[in-house]
Amino acid sequence: MAPILSTVRRIKAGRRNDVPKPELEFFDPSGISMQSVANISGLSEQILSVDKVSGDYTRLLHFEPGTDSSPMGPQIHDFREEVWIIEGSFFDMSLQQTFTAGMYACRPPGMTHGPWRSEEGCKTLEFRRYESNSNHQG
Repeated sequence: MAPILSTVRRIKAGRRNDVPKPELEFFDPSGISMQSVANISGLSEQILSVDKVSGDYTRLLHFEPGTDSSPMGPQIHDFREEVWIIEGSFFDMSLQQTFTAGMYACRPPGMTHGPWRSEEGCKTLEFRRYESNSNHQG
């Protein structure tokens, strides 16, 4: 465990203190409206916080039971994405594998992933971070 703590301390030491993401104390995100994602029936998101300078954001992604994201095809982003499945599961149609609550993914920019199908429904917590803070216009 000590090597992990050492790494975390190094990361924290290099962290910028001027990141304009808002300061938010604990709150119930059920008050944040759901927005449809890519016109896929049953796929919606709640944006929890946004850095308006870098474009970085945190969201909850919701798959209603029966959601199929295959019309979007495989995804490739220009940002780093970390995903934690907090409820349910989905099936990755490219990998032919089911991922379930408690599982985590860390995807660098350019990594191909998806599409997915969720028979039972699924909720993920996602952190999306642009590698350069070059005033991304999200």
